[in-house]
Amino acid sequence: MSTAVTTFDRARAVALDAADPLAHFRRRYLPQSDDVVAYLDGNSLGRPLASIGAVWSSFTSDQWANRLIRGWSEGWMELPEIVGDELAAAALGAAPGQTVIADSTTVNFYKAMRAALNLRPERRRVVLDRDNFPTNRYVVESLAKDLDLELVWLQPPPDSGVTPDMVAAEVDERTAVVTLSHIAYQSGYLTDMRMVTEIAHAAGALVVWDLCHSVGSTEILLDGCDVDFAVGCTYKFVGAGPGAPAFGYVNRRYHDLLDQPIWGWLGRADSFEMEQGYLPARGIRRLLSGTPPIPAILAVREGAAVIAEAGIGAIRAKAVALTDMVVTLTDEWLVPQGFSLGSPRESCRRGGHVSVNRGDAREICVRLIDAGVLPDFRAPSSIRIGLSPLPTSFAEVWDAMDRMRELTR
Repeated sequence: MSTAVTTFDRARAVALDAADPLAHFRRRYLPQSDDVVAYLDGNSLGRPLASIGAVWSSFTSDQWANRLIRGWSEGWMELPEIVGDELAAAALGAAPGQTVIADSTTVNFYKAMRAALNLRPERRRVVLDRDNFPTNRYVVESLAKDLDLELVWLQPPPDSGVTPDMVAAEVDERTAVVTLSHIAYQSGYLTDMRMVTEIAHAAGALVVWDLCHSVGSTEILLDGCDVDFAVGCTYKFVGAGPGAPAFGYVNRRYHDLLDQPIWGWLGRADSFEMEQGYLPARGIRRLLSGTPPIPAILAVREGAAVIAEAGIGAIRAKAVALTDMVVTLTDEWLVPQGFSLGSPRESCRRGGHVSVNRGDAREICVRLIDAGVLPDFRAPSSIRIGLSPLPTSFAEVWDAMDRMRELTR
């Protein structure tokens, strides 16, 4: 390990860990294997909470084995809404009755987009950006093909993101929906949710937000920003596991008008009556379609509970401190070695990950993984350093950055 002089030496990282009010939460997660020096991909897949295995074991042996099919009428059926409310309270800034846990982000995004478009049938334009997550772009492109929509593409700088001014320049009386990611998956840019939503509403348009990279890493105020629709995954900073179900949020003012395209038995007013024809349920339940994945929803509940206990404000403060450290070390160590910063320098515009760029980033990631540092590569030339605040220490990140410096000299 290097002993070169730096304005942010390892002793400072150790001191930050000693003063970290969230440090004890690291013990809630299962330990990494001995070959891992640092896990820097929590913005793609979070580390597992130890409690999840215990909850699954108890559910299998107590509820599933003992209650069998009776469990559906003894609380399982209500879990999508109950746990949705728990996640909303812990991390989304949303009042009860507006959030459900169900399906994947892609399916929920499709539902939200179609529902929003159905609320603006006289408008044909959708505003989105070319750096949005691929699934979002593909879903909107498929909708444009099927519904004859006009797509207005924003092109933010690759190391930044969509600003309110960019949106204001394109939104008008022809716009039905604006859809953006709250935090850009590539650069980590944190978009101004409140201002963008206000701009869209002033033109009579609706907004569908993707919260995949912000839920559990930064403060979100869905109700406070008067958001219309929002979706997001739970396997990143929430830590509910690979392929865990996503969440969908619909502002309650649209519940009686909500017309989503995947009509399933669970979204019907009286699911177990098996009647002919579709009569949508009241409230947020009409966003549901199929049978809920109960064990997976229980994992989401564990993640939401830990976020609630730690406090999203404290989590955000640590995310800022961790990313500030990475930016500082990038400037001092990596920029002289041909890297560039691919994320906003201002912490108020940066989420829970930092991207650094170099032409041989793909090869560097392979070497880092072989050396026990697990970041994330994104084409064409970005290394994403994902900093999940609860299980990640400052010393761990410092060691990872030091190893990156040594491997890329």
